[in-house]
Amino acid sequence: MSAVNDTKFTPAVFLLTGIPGQEDVHLWISIPLCLMYVISIVGNSVILFVIKTDPSLHEPMYIFLSMLAITDLGISISTLPTILGIYLFNSREISFEACFAQLFFIHLLQLIESSMLLLMAFDRFVAICNPLRHASILTLQRIDNMGLVFVLRSVAVIFPLPFLLKRFRYCRDNVLSHSYCLHQEVMKAACSDITVNNIYGLFVTLLTVGLDSLLIFLSYVMILKTVLSIASNAECLRALNTCVSHLCAVVMFYSAEIGLAVIHRFGKGSSPLLKTVLGYISLLVPPLINPIVYSVKSRHLRAGIIRAFIK
Repeated sequence: MSAVNDTKFTPAVFLLTGIPGQEDVHLWISIPLCLMYVISIVGNSVILFVIKTDPSLHEPMYIFLSMLAITDLGISISTLPTILGIYLFNSREISFEACFAQLFFIHLLQLIESSMLLLMAFDRFVAICNPLRHASILTLQRIDNMGLVFVLRSVAVIFPLPFLLKRFRYCRDNVLSHSYCLHQEVMKAACSDITVNNIYGLFVTLLTVGLDSLLIFLSYVMILKTVLSIASNAECLRALNTCVSHLCAVVMFYSAEIGLAVIHRFGKGSSPLLKTVLGYISLLVPPLINPIVYSVKSRHLRAGIIRAFIK
């Protein structure tokens, strides 16, 4: 009898959701979404190509930027099929296996993005606070090792999520509130006790995004302390100007990420539209804006892009 009930109450698929109440204009909404994806993929691909082919950009700052661009490309590719599928073809169904795979890659890449922003903050910290040792501290080998360590950290903490979700029976509404799968959304559809998932999700958030954002904040406290001790106002502004692009990336990523996490955990009565919009901001805006901001603010990168197109 139990097996019959499990079959009856476990849905074969999850149903994804677009913008609530805007189903009639989904096709029109797909136009700016398609444009955002094109700009994100092309922009990050151009940055990767220019950094790879221009030897003058083989410096720590631009190597970390290329890692960030790869991560942003991964985030765009992992969300593109389901988001555009809903708005272009009204394709809402996603199988359990595909949903678990998607949430694994989305959460993994978001943690890697947080790690890359931390490494870029460390680069700015060393460049401003200890400029004479910048090249000796951030060697290519050390940069590769740091990137690998943070990727392995992200894989290690995200790897259990699909298995923690697979052990559940799903006997509640199988409609998710986003156009893609997230751990905090899928576990709420389970009819089992989700305490372990709740605790583990909080642990992962504090260990990765929480710790990374704290270390970035401390890095900028030290940077600001060093910059304010510089006698010349021109040198002070020049030093701060090298951090503007990174600060924009940090604010965009963490504000949406923390806001969405708070709403999922504590905002039971929050507006579905607010949750949807914050979800799109956290996943679509950083890959869109990062290449634009860095191309505009970095003179060397902008020159490299111009040289590449002239050739």
